[in-house]
Amino acid sequence: MPSLTLPECPCYIPPPATKEDLEFADLAIIDMSGAHTPEGRQELYPQLRDALRTHGFAYAINHGYTQAQRDRIFDIADVPFTVVPPDEMETYTANIEKVGYYAGFKGRQFWKVDTENSVLDQIEHYGINKNVTRRPHPQALRPFLPEIDAFARHNHFNILHPILRLIALSLELPEETLVERHNFDGTGETSVRFMKYFRRSREEEEKSKNVWLKGHTDVGSVTILWSQPVGGLQILAPDGRWKWVRHIDNALVINTGDMMGFFTGGYYKPTIHRVVQPPGDQREYERLGAFYFTMPDDDVRLLPLVESPVLQRVGIERRCLDEDAPLCATWRKGRTTTYGRTDLKKGKEHNIEEEVIEGIVVKHYN
Repeated sequence: MPSLTLPECPCYIPPPATKEDLEFADLAIIDMSGAHTPEGRQELYPQLRDALRTHGFAYAINHGYTQAQRDRIFDIADVPFTVVPPDEMETYTANIEKVGYYAGFKGRQFWKVDTENSVLDQIEHYGINKNVTRRPHPQALRPFLPEIDAFARHNHFNILHPILRLIALSLELPEETLVERHNFDGTGETSVRFMKYFRRSREEEEKSKNVWLKGHTDVGSVTILWSQPVGGLQILAPDGRWKWVRHIDNALVINTGDMMGFFTGGYYKPTIHRVVQPPGDQREYERLGAFYFTMPDDDVRLLPLVESPVLQRVGIERRCLDEDAPLCATWRKGRTTTYGRTDLKKGKEHNIEEEVIEGIVVKHYN
């Protein structure tokens, strides 16, 4: 009989919520408890559709994890950054520019945050493929792999798949249309990622205008962010202003990425967001996060779902000709190997820089 005792783990103590008077985005809250019945999905999909088409972001609650389970994941999320010794961290550092995916450690000062002023990031992260045994892990993390596996499966089957069904319904497509492209056992780089943002020097803050990650879109289909106590996430609102995303205990923050934009012909656009210095009353804390970054299987071609009656009515915005549409693996590698590493060119629009991936313009927002 397996042991019911969980391996010991240092407890992550979150800081108090910010009391700063910030301009928060008015995001919809989606109650995922209704996503498990046909009637519930019929009621939910217009809510999610309107939220994602307006802001590109939505909160999700009643997703199946208790507050205690969520807190335990944040305890585990801190292990790579506080328990693993530096020499072992070096051993498990990802060769991101060669392999084109985030697995293992990414150290600080790897990404360019501000090319003009030579400011680099102060972010460490540790990525774990949805198949948690696919690649080796540091000794300190190995006892927690069963819990990380359960976390990955929960995100995939109880959060991602219901969201994909709601999106399919919003396109008047069979519910499993997008689910079939996102197989848990398929070959791909959907992953759990733990991230820790460290404080920066005053000089770095001044040079980068307090921006920790410049405005960007995510590479994949749907990003599931487990709401972080320390603020910093901002979205580019419909009125063109950056607005803060408020922390809600045990809520998820959901957004769409590039690949969903490809599938839906721009009906669901990839969400523009950035990370800035935390509010004044939280600046003494490191910013810890747990994410599930999702992508289709590697061999899925990123073609618009032309059979959708909705897309037939509203029209399809193509970023390339259908015959040139990249495979998921190709787009992932192209975006991942260049992100934060190449020198971007100034775009035609104000405060926008650009690069070209697979013949397609990718924008970054200052």
